[in-house]
Amino acid sequence: MKTEHPFTELSPDMIIDAVESVAYQCDYRVLALNSYENRVYQIGIEDSDPVIGKFYRPDRWSDEQIIEEHEFTQELADEEISVVPPLALTDHHTLLNYKGFRFALYPRRGGRAPDVDDLSCLQIMGRHIGRIHSVGGRFVFQHRPVLSIDEFGDWAHEYLLTNNFIPEPLVPAYDSVAKGLLTDIRRVMEEVNFTRNIRLHGDCHMGNVLWRDDLPHFVDFDDARTGPPIQDLWMMLSGDREEQQQQLSKILAGYREFCDFNVSQLRLIEPLRSLRIMYHAAWIARRWEDPAFPRAFPFFDTERYWSQHILELREQWANLQEPALQVYD
Repeated sequence: MKTEHPFTELSPDMIIDAVESVAYQCDYRVLALNSYENRVYQIGIEDSDPVIGKFYRPDRWSDEQIIEEHEFTQELADEEISVVPPLALTDHHTLLNYKGFRFALYPRRGGRAPDVDDLSCLQIMGRHIGRIHSVGGRFVFQHRPVLSIDEFGDWAHEYLLTNNFIPEPLVPAYDSVAKGLLTDIRRVMEEVNFTRNIRLHGDCHMGNVLWRDDLPHFVDFDDARTGPPIQDLWMMLSGDREEQQQQLSKILAGYREFCDFNVSQLRLIEPLRSLRIMYHAAWIARRWEDPAFPRAFPFFDTERYWSQHILELREQWANLQEPALQVYD
């Protein structure tokens, strides 16, 4: 009989058995790492460095989509771009299976968070993302999805309403601001009419960058998809408008050393930021039956959270009316 959530069956013993099924000898040290969508562990190996085991959430990605992500990271690594592709093990396969759990093993890589206040650090990261995009632009994904308003906006809006996550008194306010925001997002997207989509990291925030030996090392391509290049750049921005313009100028100075950049994409920053905010709330809602999510987001089902979420969407709606960020030469 299956337990309530599949990951509850993923015990330390099963993790060790899965790793040993591909010819490793574990030393029984298993350390859970910070991950919600999947389950990720550092696993000790006898007489060798630990490996990182990533156990995929059932029914999220197809085998073809996972393998396509693996192939992309290996393609980047073959170009000597600092990413961490999975280890090719059984019959040279990177996607492994043990008792119904799909998993991949990675070499362990250390590092610290990048210094976001150091503009030269941002320029170096821009240079490396430019290299990633120069490879990503060769093809588009065949199996992985395209970043779309339908998934990140419309689906998120409908899911939250139809599954009754929003407190009843706040439903009219949420519905109104979400519909208005999505209408203006579509308007901006149509005005920009940017059509050159490429293979992206997809979730290129600072938490997915390890800084080591004065270089950035990009990890966790689990959200890789096809989309506009600016998607991998805007999440590195923080602070007020002036600070973001300075940061963006440095990032693009490095980026353009390896990849062209169409400045019309700058108008997509606030629409993409808005879609991410909407999708993030719906993502938590969709995973609420996973015991890890109520523990990680205990505030999620409170009226205060939803009041703040609606306010954030209103602020984003206002930001859409502002001029796009400018790039300093």
